[in-house]
Amino acid sequence: MDYPSESLSFKIKKTMRYVSLYGFSCTLVKIKGQYHMRKRYDQLPNPRIECNEKKHVGILGCGNYAFTNIAYYLRRNYGDVIRGVMDIDINHAASLFDEYNGCYYTDKHQDVINDPGIDLIYIASNHATHAEYAIAALQQGKYVHVEKPHVVHREQLVRLCKAIAQSAGKVVSVGFNRPRSRIGMSIQNALESQSGASVINWFVTGHQIDPDHWYFKKEEGGRVLGNLCHWTDFTLGLVPRKNRYPITITPSRSASSDCNIAVTYVFGEGTVAAITFSAKGHTFEGVKERFAAHRGNVLISMDDFQLLTIEMGDKKQVTRLRTRNHGHEGSLINSYELARGRGDFAACTVDYIWETADLFLATKESLEENRVVTVNAYAPEMIS
Repeated sequence: MDYPSESLSFKIKKTMRYVSLYGFSCTLVKIKGQYHMRKRYDQLPNPRIECNEKKHVGILGCGNYAFTNIAYYLRRNYGDVIRGVMDIDINHAASLFDEYNGCYYTDKHQDVINDPGIDLIYIASNHATHAEYAIAALQQGKYVHVEKPHVVHREQLVRLCKAIAQSAGKVVSVGFNRPRSRIGMSIQNALESQSGASVINWFVTGHQIDPDHWYFKKEEGGRVLGNLCHWTDFTLGLVPRKNRYPITITPSRSASSDCNIAVTYVFGEGTVAAITFSAKGHTFEGVKERFAAHRGNVLISMDDFQLLTIEMGDKKQVTRLRTRNHGHEGSLINSYELARGRGDFAACTVDYIWETADLFLATKESLEENRVVTVNAYAPEMIS
């Protein structure tokens, strides 16, 4: 939906609702992001001649997510550390450069990747380029944070895993933010306190998008790779790795293989998980997520990463956050900290990179072909 073109009353209601859900500052940058995506320059701004060593971060892809999350949280936590930004739409690159006090902007990814003054690159471009840019950046010795999906097909996955294995310890993080949220970590900890198999359920309502949206281009992977991968990754992380495989994927769909679908997973130790994804119209509050899980004596329910209820025997713990927290800040900042030799969470390993991608690629295959698919654990020979 093109929010700036809506009526004044709609925009006021939307703004007020978002302030209650996300807080004032996050709502303000979301509004700015809408106008950023529409911005066109009569005369492009000049690059800044002076650029000190503090500015060492590059961004590839200057769309709404980069503007409202990557650049925003970097500035909020570290100040003006952005050096070079790139987008194939030069207006998007110029707008982000202008707002966040970068040193230069470009429409050529090589300019950022080959810049010796940049040691950390955030990749938020179109999906088909994520792996290609990540591989090129790793080969230039950069630290890399690549947004989801990190690949769009298995040939890319093999090459990305090889590049990571050969990158001399350079950090690669993937932008699966929900496990980095406060509520996401509480869910993981609660389930880990119990033994045995789990039953897990997601009901997700997303935006309806136009059939000509770039997500639907064949090379971009569709909505399973663009959206559903968030919940396949989270679900995978809730099952101990030694017990995960094989995973059997069973699709339920009608005309579409991308949305208005359900997928079930049966893991090696007996965990059963289901993800239902509906996208039938406009959702005024954005993506809506309802989660439930049961393992041992723990029963969990969660709404929109704001309300969490954990029941264990006669004890009941309710967490209600003041605003929604999907973990974007934690994910993005952890990548920055890892590149500085710190960080609360370890860098992504090759087996994690492979297995989370293999699961969402197999889910896409299962839905498109409307058949059961089985996934097995990563083994080093898969990339040899």
